[in-house]
Amino acid sequence: MSFLIAKIKDRKKVSIYYKVLTPDRNIFETDPNELQLVPYQPDHKLDEDTWFKIEQFRQEPFCLELLQNPFVSADHNDISSEQYGNMDYLCAHQGENYFFQKVTRSLYITRKTLYFGDMVKLEDSNRRLFINERPDAIYIQSTDTLVFRNLATISSIFKGIDELYREATNEEVTKFLTEPFIKLSNDYGASKVSKPNRKRIALASTTLASMSDAEREQIPIYIDSYCRETLGFNEDEQKFEVSSDEQLKLLLYGIEQRFYTTPIGSEKRVANSIQTLK
Repeated sequence: MSFLIAKIKDRKKVSIYYKVLTPDRNIFETDPNELQLVPYQPDHKLDEDTWFKIEQFRQEPFCLELLQNPFVSADHNDISSEQYGNMDYLCAHQGENYFFQKVTRSLYITRKTLYFGDMVKLEDSNRRLFINERPDAIYIQSTDTLVFRNLATISSIFKGIDELYREATNEEVTKFLTEPFIKLSNDYGASKVSKPNRKRIALASTTLASMSDAEREQIPIYIDSYCRETLGFNEDEQKFEVSSDEQLKLLLYGIEQRFYTTPIGSEKRVANSIQTLK
């Protein structure tokens, strides 16, 4: 059986979720078992049939209390007509899974419509809400996994999840730019680092911290083999000269090992998105 509940924006209410509907069919037709899933990475660009995943989701600080306990429909009061326009998001409990859709003003129908049934009639449609073809997020209970396509869309549902897409702080940027393999020039510094590169620095810092000393020694050699014409490397000093945001981006791509050579044709390329193959 399916249940549709809504999170109401009025946080003063004791009961946060209200029962909206007990439909005789599923609200969302998306089958989690048929989705192609990849671990969440801020720089990864999803294919149309691919979703991000966060495993062991109940251990995350931004996991909803709703997902921590068994679902009991009787725990939720029926929604009142006065609350229809004050919904924060919808949650459909289908089988063992939870399907989430963020509610925005654009989803409400506010125009008059023609209804075609046994007879044609004009209806005021200001009390109707669109259900999207696919949900914004799905929690798969059997594997304790949250899947989604756009982190920004679900950040208002799972408070704090946007930390996964955080930018490096000024202190972290400054610290990164003092790495022994970096030499700044042309008055380039932390204040000129763009937001996209700040996010890449947050990732690259984690990557460097996980490397052994031997692996860190190989990184400059690897980067230089692909960026010799665009990113100057002083072999005596073992430093890359970084004078622009574009050069910093190449350096960060190199730390994430996004450069590769095609086996056929030996063409050098950079991957905008990466996915680890098992």
